[in-house]
Amino acid sequence: MKSLVQFFFKLGSPNWFYKVSSYLVPVFALLSIGLMSWGLVAGLLYAPMDFKQGNSYRIIYIHVPSSFIALSCYYMMALLAAVYLIWRTKMAAIVLRSCAVIGAAMTFIALVTGAIWGKPTWGTWWVWDARVTSMLVLFFIYMGIFALSKAYEREELGSKAAAILALVGTVNIPIIYWSVDWWFALHQGATLKLTEKSAMDSAMLFPLLVMIAATYCLYVLLILLHSRAEIIRSEQRKQWVKDLVK
Repeated sequence: MKSLVQFFFKLGSPNWFYKVSSYLVPVFALLSIGLMSWGLVAGLLYAPMDFKQGNSYRIIYIHVPSSFIALSCYYMMALLAAVYLIWRTKMAAIVLRSCAVIGAAMTFIALVTGAIWGKPTWGTWWVWDARVTSMLVLFFIYMGIFALSKAYEREELGSKAAAILALVGTVNIPIIYWSVDWWFALHQGATLKLTEKSAMDSAMLFPLLVMIAATYCLYVLLILLHSRAEIIRSEQRKQWVKDLVK
């Protein structure tokens, strides 16, 4: 227990995080490139054509993983917000800002790929569907959190405001998850469910699972890289940062 507490204290140190992340970056870079190459080739070239949607369904290999990350990133950001508000851990605020940027990017990709998928499926690029609209709200929440974190001259005030908004914004997450069940919606139900066997053919499902794993690795890589950049920016006057650039 004591060693676990010490680990979390170390994790809150920008200097320690920067040093440890330097070993993790190449690992997750290789995993991202390898898994994504495998998943895209298998999904786009070798998976069979869908009997209803034809080849247009193949956008799920981008759309579904990016949607997963858009939601998972918010869970992580909300947890970091709570950690920052309770313990004022500097690294929590730094990674929170990184999550806001990466989460907004992934949500944007999910919205764009969903629109591309919607055109041949629904006959239109956009509908004010419950799932689609709540994802758009999520995108604006991400942008608002990042904007708030940079809106104050004192960084601590910006981090506090961003953390509060991140916690308030969690009310939108269950709406995204359950919108298809709560309201009449054009958006199809979940492709993958933990409690049920997927209806997808295994030749289609396996590349999707690989792409989800690849996107999670990419997500960790981007969080590490962005957090490292934020650490250098916020700690630029510290001696250990000056020693790095010598």
